[in-house]
Amino acid sequence: MSGNRFRYGQWRGGPDPLAPPYDVRAAVDQVGAEVLAGGSLREALRDLLRRGPQGHGGLDDLAARARRLRRETLRRGDLDGAVTRARALLDQALAAERDALRGRDDDAARFAETVLDSLPRSTARAVQELAGYEWASAEGRQSYQRILDGLRDDVLGQRFAGLRDAARAAADPAAQARLAEMMRDLNDLLARHARSEDTTDAFAEFMRRHGEFFPERPQDVDELVDVLARRAAAGQRLVNSLTDRQREELSDLMRQSLGDRLAGELADLDANLRALRPDLRWGRGERMRGEQPLGYGEAADALGEIAELDDLLDALDQEHPGATLDDVDVDAVARTLGRDAADDVRRLRELERELRRQGWVNRDAEGLTLSPKALRRLGGTALRRVFADLTAGPRGQHDLRTAGAAGEVSGASRPWEYGDEQPLDVVRTLTRAVRRAGPGLPVRLAPDDFEVVETERRASAAVALCVDLSYSMISQGRWGSMKQTALALSHLMATRFPQDALQIVGFGREAMPLTQQELAAVEPDQRQGTNLQHALRLAARHLRRHPDAEPVVLVVTDGEPTAHLDPDDGAALFHWPPLPETIEATVREVDRLVRQGATLNLFMLGEDEGLRRFVDAVARRCRGRMFTPDTDDLGEYVVSDYLRARHGRR
Repeated sequence: MSGNRFRYGQWRGGPDPLAPPYDVRAAVDQVGAEVLAGGSLREALRDLLRRGPQGHGGLDDLAARARRLRRETLRRGDLDGAVTRARALLDQALAAERDALRGRDDDAARFAETVLDSLPRSTARAVQELAGYEWASAEGRQSYQRILDGLRDDVLGQRFAGLRDAARAAADPAAQARLAEMMRDLNDLLARHARSEDTTDAFAEFMRRHGEFFPERPQDVDELVDVLARRAAAGQRLVNSLTDRQREELSDLMRQSLGDRLAGELADLDANLRALRPDLRWGRGERMRGEQPLGYGEAADALGEIAELDDLLDALDQEHPGATLDDVDVDAVARTLGRDAADDVRRLRELERELRRQGWVNRDAEGLTLSPKALRRLGGTALRRVFADLTAGPRGQHDLRTAGAAGEVSGASRPWEYGDEQPLDVVRTLTRAVRRAGPGLPVRLAPDDFEVVETERRASAAVALCVDLSYSMISQGRWGSMKQTALALSHLMATRFPQDALQIVGFGREAMPLTQQELAAVEPDQRQGTNLQHALRLAARHLRRHPDAEPVVLVVTDGEPTAHLDPDDGAALFHWPPLPETIEATVREVDRLVRQGATLNLFMLGEDEGLRRFVDAVARRCRGRMFTPDTDDLGEYVVSDYLRARHGRR
């Protein structure tokens, strides 16, 4: 018999089953596109997880399903069903008893009828007064007993899953004693745990004696507390959800059905659980709008489901500082929303882990942020956008391939090293290959054969890019272009002109130096004020650190100076319209830059007449240049001007 034969070929049955669920680079580019369009970095990262990388399967979809399920649960029934059911059973018992009494012609029957007629309207008080009543009707006695037994079964069954069957025997005094003993031991265990005592052995002994009451099989006291506290909190929410009259009725009925001993142990248990898990929603109530009366257990379970959905919605919201997808309980998602929803959470977790593992994002105290690796990719995207708009012309030097990283050719060469961007020396590379392998064709190259042209370092430039962070930049749709321009310039200098030194200075009412990462995440200054004076002061400080470099200052703004630093205490002073003191302080910083030999060029966004007059006057004073680009052309203008300015007088 011949063996089995197998043929292997390319997978043609749909998407690659071994491929990762999401394209991580595409996810990073999606975030970058939002940032370059003027969006917030943190909001873009949150939106990536909220919408899902392909626009589905994100946290928003899961939250919408959870809210829909919550609304359906609220319509499941009426929370007052326990009291309503008790009232119905009491009416049945009284009707059967009156039928039995009408068939008797004696004083005892008439007295019993008087007792029934004088019962209070309150269900709980009526049940209490009938506690010692001698029933003439067996059917009436059974209906009355069902009030107590049913509520006791519901209460204990809701609190202890293992008691749903055992509670039916709780009417027996021995069974009640055993239940009370279990709860007494449980309260003792929880009290010791609250005192931070070692309860390992005590927990093992408790589970050995009473483990059949806890089918969840908790592994330690904390797991036991978690299970019991969620159920106790659901019961308390049920009580909170009732009216004062309904609450009083239910409490009295529960006390009568459980008996003093069980009721006391249950009250102590609730107090212990509340102290151990105060973060649960103990004080909250819900107004359910269904028509079907729900028993105690059904109502508490429904409220427990709602509380679990509320916890899930809080976790899916991801709004608190330091929020992470690890906060989302996958088991709770599977219980409430189904396995497919849990799979979506797992895929999002995998995406977040891959983003971190591959070095695209970092996590700080406030959440995710882009890593330097991702910022380089973002800067490259911004630079490609800028250069896509540039055309060969008098501005010149726009070609990325000849942007100057190699410097001036010295005539020498050296062996190629990993990371070199200098052009290959073809003649010397082929010569080394021939020497190694001997003459003959074809010439086969090895890595050690390559040589690159050696260059001399060109004169460097110290560049300060001052960008306006005032709220008008985002309200007028200029925020994205500003970020794209600054990121593009930063990437160009880091990759093509590493000998140049760039400092980005953001200014609103006050100015501050920004790293590339800080720039990507920066938000507009909500306070009024455009403090160009402070920005130019920080720019001058940066230029002084590089005295041998070509000094270049580029200013991007859409408003005239309206704030300056107080010379006495350094506080920022704002006034509209601009004060003469503000203009004078700003011009003094311009004059200091001129004395340092800096090239100062200003890029004016918008049509503000006051800004136009100020920028024109400054440009004339410092022999700089003034530009009025459209928002979409800002990057082209700034990058071109930098390339021109770095080949300046030096």
